[in-house]
Amino acid sequence: MTSIAVLIPIALGMGLIGLCAFFWALRRGQFVDLDGAAARILIDETDDVP
Repeated sequence: MTSIAVLIPIALGMGLIGLCAFFWALRRGQFVDLDGAAARILIDETDDVP
């Protein structure tokens, strides 16, 4: 029973840290241009100029 009393607050704390990290990334604009990042891999950016 004492292990449950220790593990539940640790799990809640880790969940709160993850939620705070998500909202921090949301405020910083990490999820603004998801389509551009997906299409960027298809663009050939090699400079093959002779």
